[in-house]
Amino acid sequence: MDRLTPVRLWPATLAAAITLVIWFILPVPSGVTPEAWHLLALFIGTIAAIIGKAMPIGAIAVVAIMLVAMTGVTNPGKPAAALNDALSGFSNSLIWLIGLSIMLSQSLLKTGLGSRIGYGFIALFGKKTLGIAWALTMAETLIAPVTPSNTARGGGIIHPVMRAIADSLGSEPGNPENGSTGRYLALVNYNINPITSAMFITATAPNPLIVSFLLKGTDGVLEMTWGMWAIAALLPAVVSLVLMPMVILWLYPPAVTKTPDAPKFARAKLNELGPLLLAEKITIGVFVLLLCLWAGVPELIMGKGWAVNPTSAALIGLSVLLLTGVLHWDDILKCRGAWDTIVWFAALVMMAEFLSKLGLVGWLATSIGNTIDHLGLHWSVATLLLVLLYVYSHYFFASTTAHITAMFAAFFAAGLALGAPPALLGLMLAFSSSLMMSLTHYGTGTAPIIFGSGYVTLAEWWRTGLVMSVVNLLIWGITGSLWWHWLGYW
Repeated sequence: MDRLTPVRLWPATLAAAITLVIWFILPVPSGVTPEAWHLLALFIGTIAAIIGKAMPIGAIAVVAIMLVAMTGVTNPGKPAAALNDALSGFSNSLIWLIGLSIMLSQSLLKTGLGSRIGYGFIALFGKKTLGIAWALTMAETLIAPVTPSNTARGGGIIHPVMRAIADSLGSEPGNPENGSTGRYLALVNYNINPITSAMFITATAPNPLIVSFLLKGTDGVLEMTWGMWAIAALLPAVVSLVLMPMVILWLYPPAVTKTPDAPKFARAKLNELGPLLLAEKITIGVFVLLLCLWAGVPELIMGKGWAVNPTSAALIGLSVLLLTGVLHWDDILKCRGAWDTIVWFAALVMMAEFLSKLGLVGWLATSIGNTIDHLGLHWSVATLLLVLLYVYSHYFFASTTAHITAMFAAFFAAGLALGAPPALLGLMLAFSSSLMMSLTHYGTGTAPIIFGSGYVTLAEWWRTGLVMSVVNLLIWGITGSLWWHWLGYW
């Protein structure tokens, strides 16, 4: 305790100032209640603190929960009811789905199964650098449904495999003569992450939040199940994953294009891991079971009475891993990412829900919609404009969660007011919420890990991010919209 690490002064001061200005100085707009406006002040202050990294996001969430409870903005004059409102996020099953899924994914790291999958694909497809890129792509895609921490997946599991391959090819970070191969693989390593994050509800933490926004924004009509989301993402995601390594190859071609020794290196790594262990076999079995339950296979085969809630399925999987000893309770207690996610997710979901209940989101959506409506645009052009504004405003965010929480509900409601088909608009905004991660070296937690390895300069990273954002938006906007129309979603 000799050295304290208090709140960062300037970001905290700025966040507090923004909150106080909105609360006390800015007039409450017509059509907005004082309670809704005051909660907006707390919400924007919280987002500002997250962006400025005044404290760890979990700590900021605790302070936000305290402020909602103490100010009574959700239930004026009723302290006990206000406290219950402030803590209501912890009863949200979607929040626990993500927390439990992060705990489940620890088995990939603990057993070494994640690395085995990565090296296995490289042993099969790694004779060319482009083949290595596709091998990394397939490896991350395979584990994406059960690793809701995209940072753990891209930075903790796939990135060490990528670095080991680059080292084996003699590619050193920052070396002008042989570093281009590592640069190429690092850029591919990162740009897989936004695409796989878009593919499954359980592939990144904010996706369940989006599901709840879609459900509330359409009064329960647009209910995206795990299977519906995965099917909707399937075709555009496959196209993006196939083309992405080729686009980056065109942007920054590697010095080494043929890698006949890479499969040998990967097989040597697999030999070090030895035969498939019992713990790995159990983990594979649990993940297959989870995918079946999340995809609704029992319900499809045996009827609605056999439907299993996704969070209940995650509890089943985690219980099996604990009962068999693959994971120990200490592993769960040490899973800081899961507990951290549950806390900050609960705070942000709670604030977002009450902003909707108090009518603030509806008012904001009407304001945005009226502004765009005055331009006299067709709903298709207006939707495109909304999506582009939503995606490229990510340059100002260092957290996808903060971005989604701050903007998704309002932009979705605005698009609906402009006449956009709910499913088309919802899916474009939902998938764009992951695809926008590609833009910067701070856009999500995976980015600093891979950028920090030193293979890619800042200019190269931003140029690639901008190009890939355009490519991905074109693929998902054109291929995706046709695919969703064929599926009957809109």
